[in-house]
Amino acid sequence: MTVRRTASAVLALGVAPLATAGLAAGPAVAHGSMTDPVSRVSACYAEGPESPKSAACKAAVTASGAQAFYDWNAVNIANAAGKHRELIPDGELCSAGNDKYRGLDLARGDWPASRLDAGKHTFRYKGTAPHRGSFELYVTKDGYDPSKPLTWSDLEEKPFATVTDPRMEGGDYVFDGTVPNRSGRHLIYSIWQRSDSPEAFYTCSDVVFGADNGGGGGTAPAPTATPPTDSQIEDGADESSVEHGGHGDDKAETGAKATAAAPATAPAEPAGTAPSAEAATASAEPVAPNEPAAAGSGENLAETGGGASTPYLAVGGAAVLALGAAVLFATVRRRSLPAGRHSR
Repeated sequence: MTVRRTASAVLALGVAPLATAGLAAGPAVAHGSMTDPVSRVSACYAEGPESPKSAACKAAVTASGAQAFYDWNAVNIANAAGKHRELIPDGELCSAGNDKYRGLDLARGDWPASRLDAGKHTFRYKGTAPHRGSFELYVTKDGYDPSKPLTWSDLEEKPFATVTDPRMEGGDYVFDGTVPNRSGRHLIYSIWQRSDSPEAFYTCSDVVFGADNGGGGGTAPAPTATPPTDSQIEDGADESSVEHGGHGDDKAETGAKATAAAPATAPAEPAGTAPSAEAATASAEPVAPNEPAAAGSGENLAETGGGASTPYLAVGGAAVLALGAAVLFATVRRRSLPAGRHSR
């Protein structure tokens, strides 16, 4: 084996494990929203962020802007870690305290609503980036007034439905729950807390029980909420500002902004030099994430590990190793040259 091949082999063997470890352990973000019963943000996205049909969605877009609804699957708190009531103020439950989604907190009785009956119900939650975690569903108490800002005390103290790692069907989490007896207009509040990350997601779903038209307080009947179709989700993906590469806290907002972490491009290297760490990283095959199968599921949930610094440490370690290999290569090459001849 030649000196050059020996150095290249050392570099490839040393860099590839670190590079693939960084790809496998990097934090991947989960996204989604309730679609049965339909969440407010999903209903308004389905109506069209640029020209919604219902009065409530028009008002929400006016308050938040259209971008919030193109980002319909990201009403979250990056570092919730189960502290939902501590982090989200009364009156801001539907936005999760995130000013970007402030239109979702508008107190009004004409939000598009889903028909719901007491008893067993199959819930669906669109998981656009599925991961391990638990869902909790809460319903508003008797006497709930939609014309007033939603507070934690408006919800029952305990969830009426809880599930961990539910099965997935067609991109939806699917699970059953028993809905308590209610009448008229109410609200279902969902919390999706990831178990592989402190991140959590939140939704408000307006529902109508019984024959009541859901208008509330003698107002006009509320329009029926419909979830976005797969084609609508696909069509709006280019307009979304949500990235599935990782999260960074934005101190101006309670919710996290997604950020993509990518190594800087290395300058071109002259022929005959050892390959860069970036080149070795790009050529390495990423390690597949752990994918535990959910019971009865045709799809798998991905699980990620490591902290936010993991990919940076991995790439940094690869770069250091690459530098060491390059020095080794140069040293061995100089020693192998005839006396009086120098490498250029």
